[in-house]
Amino acid sequence: MFYIIGLGNPGAEYKESRHNTGKMAVEYFKTRNPKSEIRNLRIIESNEFMNNSGRAVAKFIKNKKAAQNLIVVYDDIDLALGTIKISWNKSSGGHKGLESVIKAAKTKEFIRVRIGISPKSKPQGDKKVLDFILGKFTPKEKEVLKKSIKKAAEAIQTIIEEGRGRAMNRFN
Repeated sequence: MFYIIGLGNPGAEYKESRHNTGKMAVEYFKTRNPKSEIRNLRIIESNEFMNNSGRAVAKFIKNKKAAQNLIVVYDDIDLALGTIKISWNKSSGGHKGLESVIKAAKTKEFIRVRIGISPKSKPQGDKKVLDFILGKFTPKEKEVLKKSIKKAAEAIQTIIEEGRGRAMNRFN
């Protein structure tokens, strides 16, 4: 059984924010795979705020073996807009939502699909970074984001059907 969660914040005011990129990608994946329950796949839908994402994960991931089939999809300000990267068994890189998932799962051994949201010059300073990630994409950025979300959905599909190693080789 694969478990997929897209990190983000609940509420209309955050729906199209950069910090909800993971949630947007999983929603797109879900529309492309409407019978996901049949395919030994569970999409974890969370109403938790980003920094408490682990609460939703903890309901499904009860041991290290289950965590190995967890796919966490989220925004990454350290990756350029338009890129995705699949990783395994890495630190949170300072991402509070991912820190919450690691704490809840009691392991770092799970799959991450990171979606880049960074402009050419990354914002500096805590307030500027916070304002940036909670802000909405510009129309031009949205066009690039659509391609990233489609690519992330393809990466998730590849992980499920062919394994994380092949997906990493193909998408990284």
